Amino acid sequence: MAEVMRSSRVVGDAPTLPLRKLDGTTAGDVTLNAEYFAIQPHVPVMHQVVNAQLAAARAGTQSTKTRAEVKGGSAKPWRQKGTGRARQGSTRAPHFSGGGVALGPKPRSYRQRTPKKMVQLALRSALSDRASEEKVIVVSDLTFETPKTKAAIAALAAWNVEGSVLLVLGDDDENAYLAFRNIPRVHVAHESELNTFDVLRHDYVVFTEATLPGRRMHEEGASE
Repeated sequence: MAEVMRSSRVVGDAPTLPLRKLDGTTAGDVTLNAEYFAIQPHVPVMHQVVNAQLAAARAGTQSTKTRAEVKGGSAKPWRQKGTGRARQGSTRAPHFSGGGVALGPKPRSYRQRTPKKMVQLALRSALSDRASEEKVIVVSDLTFETPKTKAAIAALAAWNVEGSVLLVLGDDDENAYLAFRNIPRVHVAHESELNTFDVLRHDYVVFTEATLPGRRMHEEGASE
């Protein structure tokens, strides 16, 4: 864990990005939080956290019946001696057709325990990686009078966004959610659902000014 904490140190200045509007014009600049967008990405931690996330998504409901659970076969299939065949006690044994399965899968949980600090470091590493590639976009707001997918597509074109997009929305962005949700290359997520796997599997990450990670730290520092 000490190695993890050393790897989370900021290695550059806080990135400054243009604050975009829906039509692609800028409304000033926004400075990202360096602790979220300017650290050295920790690849092993990201790998472990993503593996744990994918493992937790597995249903784990596969199941086979043991010899104690299959029906029938309570009597000996033939007498013990005199038949010339090997002695058998039940047709529920695994080597009989229709018998139980030896060492077969049973319902289980695939969840892995991942420390909270590792999850946070993995997310900050993923965000820093996208920021270093200039694949983070911050929008002043996503106010749609009516939820139109056509308007959402036009906004993506105005931002010069190509490829897959992770759009992070807040509680007040209901119309934006309805507008973007039908676009195949866009994955819409609530700010509370932001995770390492979604950041890494999309080319761009789009935040509103209200959902930008680390904004509360800036606000608290300004108030002090």
